[in-house]
Amino acid sequence: MKILSRIFAALIVIAAAVWIFQAVDVSTVMNQDRKLPIYSVQTNEKKIAISFDAAWGNERTADILDNLDKYNVKTTFFLVKFWAEKYPQDVAEIQKRGHEIGNHSSTHPDMTGLSSEKIASELKETSDVIEGITGKRTTLFRPPFGAYDNHVIETCEAEGYKVIQWSVDSLDWKDISTEQIVERVTRNVKSGDIILFHNNAEHVSEYLPLVLESLQKQGFEIVPIGELIYYENYKMDHAGKQCKI
Repeated sequence: MKILSRIFAALIVIAAAVWIFQAVDVSTVMNQDRKLPIYSVQTNEKKIAISFDAAWGNERTADILDNLDKYNVKTTFFLVKFWAEKYPQDVAEIQKRGHEIGNHSSTHPDMTGLSSEKIASELKETSDVIEGITGKRTTLFRPPFGAYDNHVIETCEAEGYKVIQWSVDSLDWKDISTEQIVERVTRNVKSGDIILFHNNAEHVSEYLPLVLESLQKQGFEIVPIGELIYYENYKMDHAGKQCKI
């Protein structure tokens, strides 16, 4: 009898679980409307974008700009407010050389811990400084540390921004060699990729010309992120890739 009672009790539990599962909208449970930033772009054109995050130091910025000129490449620099305030001449020179400037926050915080008002303030304060130097507001945003959630993305989009991540990480901020950085970036790069660099990386003056030369030999056109991404008629796949509809 005890065995039969246990079996009966187990069947009741299973039946209850089935009822609950059927009563809930499964699509809502499985798909929490997770939002993603743009990691890459689906494209038939052999185009990629490279980007530089600038938050500390400017000792190598001029050399970066000279190398980009040498290879006739335009790219995107994501600037933090305190960097732009400290090096306004570099901000002006970046624009003068024809590069795109994006927003990288005011104080470089983890945005996922901020309120909507504070996120908006981080964006506005930085854009105001950059606009004061260049005359242009920013429309692309890269979250510090790559940290984001639905709240961050929704707030940034409400402020008129496209949120940008990367699909190829150079790891140039780590203690790795020029050869390792070049290998990481150029080995498996694909059309539509967005590559992450840092403006004050230790080996940037050595690896950048090697990377640019390799990418161009592979037939890639290197463009600013704003010229790579879609602004309408697209959907995002599960990996953060923009796909044209």
